[in-house]
Amino acid sequence: MNIRAADLITGFRAVLVVVLVAMASRPAPTNVAWIIVVIAIVAVVLDGVDGWVARRTGTSSAFGMRFDMETDAALILVLAILTWRNGKAGPWILGAGLLRYLFVGAGWVWPWMAQPLEPTLRGRLICVVQIAALIIALAPIIVPPASTAVAALGLIALSYSFLVDTFRLARRRTQ
Repeated sequence: MNIRAADLITGFRAVLVVVLVAMASRPAPTNVAWIIVVIAIVAVVLDGVDGWVARRTGTSSAFGMRFDMETDAALILVLAILTWRNGKAGPWILGAGLLRYLFVGAGWVWPWMAQPLEPTLRGRLICVVQIAALIIALAPIIVPPASTAVAALGLIALSYSFLVDTFRLARRRTQ
């Protein structure tokens, strides 16, 4: 397999996710919380860079798209855990991190749910909105109930996106 620049950027994003995992074991003091926010912002900015590099260099691939999507899903899960562990939202926020994995699991139970979906602008935008909402909620200057509200709005948007995709797949199944 030929390693592409965009995949290296996504790989670096995955390393940042692992660093955030290491920070999720206990609530973070304010200075560490700001470090978490900065790392998450770098990860989300690089999310835009890896796709741009892939398109610009003509090296887009199915692997790269999947690697990017799974890195996004892992980032959302870790940010959701951090949001909960730092008292910014209740355990319900873990739903934001688990939606992707529940969606994949549903495909094991109902094969029509495992059909490929074309990426949409809606899906990409809502992914960024969800990540941004979690980063904002994690910022030390945002405290409950504001952090809870921001996290809830991100989860609502993400749930809507997964619901639309589920209906798209269900409609395709009946055609």
